[in-house]
Amino acid sequence: MRSRYCFCVLCAVLGAALAFLLVTLAPRSSQAQPAKGPPAKAPAAKGPVSFIDDVAPILKESCFGCHGAKSPKGKLDMTHYESLRRGGTKDDPIVPGKPEESYLIDVLTATGKRRMPPADSGDPLTKDKIEIVSRWIKEGAKLDPTIKKEADLLKELRIRWRPPQPHAVYPYPVTITAMTYTPDNKHLIVGGHHELTVWEPDSGKLVKRVRTRARRAMSMLFLPDGKLAVAGGRPGEEGDVRIYNLQAAGRVEGGVALLDGVEDKNVMVKHLLDSDDEVLSLALSADGKQLAAGGCDRMVTVWDISAGIAAAKIVALIENHADWVMGIAFSPDGKLLFTCSRDKTAKVWDLIAKESVLTFPDHQNTVYGVAVRADGKVGFSVGEDNQIRSWNVTGPAAGKQVRAAGAGAKGVQKVVRVANKPLLATCAGDGSVRVWNADTLNAIRTLTGHKDYVYAVAVSPDGNQIASGGFDGEVRVSKMADGVLVKAFGASPGLKLPEEPKKK
Repeated sequence: MRSRYCFCVLCAVLGAALAFLLVTLAPRSSQAQPAKGPPAKAPAAKGPVSFIDDVAPILKESCFGCHGAKSPKGKLDMTHYESLRRGGTKDDPIVPGKPEESYLIDVLTATGKRRMPPADSGDPLTKDKIEIVSRWIKEGAKLDPTIKKEADLLKELRIRWRPPQPHAVYPYPVTITAMTYTPDNKHLIVGGHHELTVWEPDSGKLVKRVRTRARRAMSMLFLPDGKLAVAGGRPGEEGDVRIYNLQAAGRVEGGVALLDGVEDKNVMVKHLLDSDDEVLSLALSADGKQLAAGGCDRMVTVWDISAGIAAAKIVALIENHADWVMGIAFSPDGKLLFTCSRDKTAKVWDLIAKESVLTFPDHQNTVYGVAVRADGKVGFSVGEDNQIRSWNVTGPAAGKQVRAAGAGAKGVQKVVRVANKPLLATCAGDGSVRVWNADTLNAIRTLTGHKDYVYAVAVSPDGNQIASGGFDGEVRVSKMADGVLVKAFGASPGLKLPEEPKKK
């Protein structure tokens, strides 16, 4: 099954590693497993083994999933050198200078039920990796002098990680998880593999590529000053919110502008948020003064950006859900924040009173997207139950369902409100894109043509176009007024979509 956000399990990098990103969005339990990074390399035979460079990556890949800081098995937290050496229910698992007497080596080389990691948690360590750990212990199990014993090893490893260059020509299509139109309606920004790509929607012409640290973008929107805010990350490893200036100068190759959003500070102008896992959603208040983000850590962060993004100030940290925050939307007056989650609910938070004011539980399954009617009195949500639902926000019936309608099979992935029109747009796992009357929840039209899950939908600011993209990397641009297809193209640079068989 490919439902939303499990495709991190299939992510693998081709070119620099073994395979390219083939991301799928399937039931969330799959993505909860930490994504594996590049395999650890054996250090040079002559030099000493470095804990942070050689040993810590092995522990992260094979041990941190069960022995993390939040609920470590056996009370052994391995994400800090200090807590690793303190041990858990057993004493220090390391005897410096004596790997043969160290419990850590004992369980890494064991077979059967004693082997770590357990068979149901991962593959056994290779002989080369065990040799690295063993050598480190034999050399005294020392910590690098540049690392403090209480340091968070996940953060230290993130600091040292460097993203690959985007593929010049994609070997496989990249799954599209986020897209947005530029404020002038002229271009469509699409999330790629460690990059953002910029296209002319009418012609499908690629005009710009922006390298990013994040493996994939999960949500994006333009700020009042024309900068682009992007939320995303590397599944199970890190998440972030970064701000990009797409008008910055870059070199041009083959008529395509190339910008470096990793090293060039004129391109990536603000690093707003760091997280241990992906950031999945973004929202901007109608007055452009507040920005909100939420993701896999269940936390919603709200910034005051009224003085500009460079002076962004956190004004609220909200932990109102029991699981990943999948979608966010502000009320029109900016006083309420609507959120939805893998915990099967949509909720409303009062930003002024700093309290939760209602919960909508009727989906009884993962809720992927949330939106608000223009008057702020009705909320909309979509999810794995294949429904779009509307519910009251105010009055004695607050939190009660108003209407529901089938919005596609295999999970409804996104819902967006069309600016200045009483319309909504949704996309679903059955390949459909629908336009709805926001007052009646009557489907105005259904757009077809996608052959797989559709994870992203965007409406041009003038309301004249609707674009969608999904698992197979295809973007389809249609007219909002009648649903007529304007252009279909593959959003993986250098890779052409397979031609459809001609009708006889």
